[in-house]
Amino acid sequence: MNFICGHFQLDLTVPRVMGIVNVTPDSFSDGGKFSNTNLAIEHALKLAKEGADILDIGGESTRPNAVFVSVQEELDRVMPVIEGLVSQVNIPISIDTYKPQVMQAAIAAGASMVNDVRALQEEGALEIVARSKVGVCLMHMQGTPQTMQINPQYNDVVSEVKSFLAARLQTSIDAGVPKNRILLDPGFGFGKTREHNITLIQQLESFAELGQPLLVGLSRKSVLGQVTGNDVDARLYASIAASVIVAQKGAKILRVHDVKATVEALKVVTAII
Repeated sequence: MNFICGHFQLDLTVPRVMGIVNVTPDSFSDGGKFSNTNLAIEHALKLAKEGADILDIGGESTRPNAVFVSVQEELDRVMPVIEGLVSQVNIPISIDTYKPQVMQAAIAAGASMVNDVRALQEEGALEIVARSKVGVCLMHMQGTPQTMQINPQYNDVVSEVKSFLAARLQTSIDAGVPKNRILLDPGFGFGKTREHNITLIQQLESFAELGQPLLVGLSRKSVLGQVTGNDVDARLYASIAASVIVAQKGAKILRVHDVKATVEALKVVTAII
């Protein structure tokens, strides 16, 4: 199984690691640490050296109750980072955005992938991805970052998330996006309670019936804090445990903050299974 993004081709017969680069002042884990362009580029290069297979650049926090960021402000944050990285790394650069204008600019600057928490539902987003050669990740989210953790409810969280992703997958294919350029993400923590998240992990294998590679982002998430009682800066071990479990259950790309530790853990998983 290969994932095509731009001129890159990722072999997904082994789990891959996506390194998180938040160029934001308010992300839930590392907000403010890399909001300066030079610091963000330096951090991204460090993650690449540690073994990241993809770098995911984001300029707007999607944590619960996150503050909305204008298109121009998001562009001002991410574009210098993408432009600074394209010539320095030989791995795909992903733009973490739901805004079509930001997608367009990032792709023009050399981004090879769009990671969209709204699954290309914003007007114009689907067309931008379809007429480019970039890969895309379609994610499930109930509500918006401002509302998603206000009493999220499902009759059957697994079937509802799968139905949403199946629908967005078909819409993308119908719009002209090839299947080998599409990843799916259940959206852990995006409009889900602790119980919803754990149920999704337990039944992750069932997402294989959608026929697409899964991207999973559990790194430092609140569900891990709820289980361990640890604050966000003390969730490394929990994050590694979660990465190992979801890799064994079929996740192909792990979106993480702690690249080196995750890469080493996944080497052990790959050697064994």
